[in-house]
Amino acid sequence: AQLVESGGGSVQAGGSLRLSCATVGYTSGPYCLAWFRQVPGKERERVAYINTYGVRGYAESVIGRFTISQDNVKSTLYLQMNRLKPEDTAMYYCAADKDSCGSFSYWGQGTQVTVSS
Repeated sequence: AQLVESGGGSVQAGGSLRLSCATVGYTSGPYCLAWFRQVPGKERERVAYINTYGVRGYAESVIGRFTISQDNVKSTLYLQMNRLKPEDTAMYYCAADKDSCGSFSYWGQGTQVTVSS
């Protein structure tokens, strides 16, 4: 099974995008799903996560603007991004792990988000 992201693109500051990630095969049993982002030359940052029990967590920089959710019927993870800022520009990755949200074993190929001022 693969994690496959989609929904990236270019948007002006203040706009919105919704990222999707196909998660077939990753949500049976205990799991954690997350969105990360990375800018060239900088460390990868965890943006948001959701676990088996529906517990969600967010990076401080996106609280109130981004929402992580999942559709178990469609086996899809989402990241709704509102009020986007130029500093949100990055490659966004979907990640999964079978146990905890501390580390992630499975990664998608990434989708680029570019926010212009």
